[in-house]
Amino acid sequence: MSAPSHAPEAADPPASDAEVSGAAVSGHGDSDNRSLRQIAWQRLRRDKVAMVSGVVVVLLVLAAVLAPLLVKWFGYPPTEYHQDLIDPGTRLPFKDPENPTDPATGFAVTDPWGGISSDHWLGLEPTTGRDMFSRLLYGAQISLLVAFLSTLVCVVIGTVLGIIAGYKGGWVDTVISRAMDIFLAFPLMLFAIALVGVIPEGVLGLTGNGLRVGVIVFIIGFFNWPYVARIVRGQTLSLREREFVEAARSLGASNRHILIKEILPNLVTPIIVYSTLLIPTNILFEAALSFLGVGINPPTPSWGKMLSEAIQFYETGPYFIIYPGLAIFITVLAFNLFGDGLRDAFDPKTSD
Repeated sequence: MSAPSHAPEAADPPASDAEVSGAAVSGHGDSDNRSLRQIAWQRLRRDKVAMVSGVVVVLLVLAAVLAPLLVKWFGYPPTEYHQDLIDPGTRLPFKDPENPTDPATGFAVTDPWGGISSDHWLGLEPTTGRDMFSRLLYGAQISLLVAFLSTLVCVVIGTVLGIIAGYKGGWVDTVISRAMDIFLAFPLMLFAIALVGVIPEGVLGLTGNGLRVGVIVFIIGFFNWPYVARIVRGQTLSLREREFVEAARSLGASNRHILIKEILPNLVTPIIVYSTLLIPTNILFEAALSFLGVGINPPTPSWGKMLSEAIQFYETGPYFIIYPGLAIFITVLAFNLFGDGLRDAFDPKTSD
């Protein structure tokens, strides 16, 4: 999996908190004392696209977190069948995904609007009759959970190794840099497909979809850390020569103190910005695995799996492809645009 094409370039690192707090910044003809965060917030507020995207991101996260309540109030459980709502003459033989040996009969939705009603806002899923609205909400839980956790793993590993490589230099930097090259050479998608299929149940006490989520998070986070590490390493190389680091070193501060108290706080902004650009890539990766059948197991909803199951109905019911496809598109676009806005807001080269 490749890094986002719009990853932030290694620019001059932001000033330290000590330098920023006392700096007088002139803006719009008036002299004021705004911090770097205040300046960034002003820039972000003027970026209407980024602000709208941020609102969409917040709403998506809230919808995923509150999915059980929303389904309880406005819909039906995502695994509940509704065969009684379909004309018996439209039923077709199918295998129950939860009981593949059961020769049950299901149905195909032949309604021109896919069974949309006041009870089923987005209609019913073909061959199973499950509520599309509730399945989209629960699918958001899986996609965002995998994306956030894998990004967290990636950021932690990449930050630790990147800051050590940039600060220590020498053979330490060489070893870590060569490790980055090795990890970047892995065909991640093929490796994920192979690994998900061979890991036995019960590893670390995880089974079923808990194991699948854990494996996917591990694969994405553990093999994508070089992208974060490169950003952090480049920033650290510049920061270690700054005056406030030299001052701390001259006062006898330990390397640990300098890394944690002086350098790391100045890396928070580029790390946050890059994380918002990495999350949508991880959402697409999880959707691709589920689409290929090696992601989340049915009947647990997943946007990628919903796309895969809807392909066979693209001629008679294209809306069943549109729903999960549109959910993925909106989520990825919102995170990308919001990440671009954050990058522009915190970029010290951007004119205020």
